[in-house]
Amino acid sequence: MGKRAVIVIDMINSYEHPDADLLLPSVGRVTPAIARLIARARAEKVPVIYVNDNFGEWRSHHGEIVDQALAGAHPELVEPVRPDDSSLFVVKARHSVFYETPLAYLLNQLDVDHVVLCGQVTEQCVLYSALDAHIRHLGVTVPEDAVAHIHADLAQAALVMMRRNMGAEISTVDTVEL
Repeated sequence: MGKRAVIVIDMINSYEHPDADLLLPSVGRVTPAIARLIARARAEKVPVIYVNDNFGEWRSHHGEIVDQALAGAHPELVEPVRPDDSSLFVVKARHSVFYETPLAYLLNQLDVDHVVLCGQVTEQCVLYSALDAHIRHLGVTVPEDAVAHIHADLAQAALVMMRRNMGAEISTVDTVEL
């Protein structure tokens, strides 16, 4: 097994967007599991990389994104998973964590060949990121209890697609190999 990294997708969020009401119940359920995964990765010295939407704020940096999320409607969902001083942070503009970001370069620099994806949204950003990791010949694991969804049926279909079409390992936070 090669070196792994935990990728935390879009969890630094103010939840002030059109799908927030549909997303919030799922985020509330998975946030404790994501916090456990992050804590475990930090304890085992596994890189934790936050890849987060900048919400169209092109002059923002990661500190501002965190501050805005903590000042948003649901800081209780941000605080348990917030980046610490050892965390790496990549800003994205579209669904995939790889699309026009330096993430592939960063993973290469860290000698990472397998990513553990957690965060939101299973049927969108997580799915597209898993596909982009797969086409870059990276191994992919998705702990199903650490990904939030807007639509449960689409999220379940996305997990099946990731497993069947991309060879992703679908696990839980307590069984994922780091």
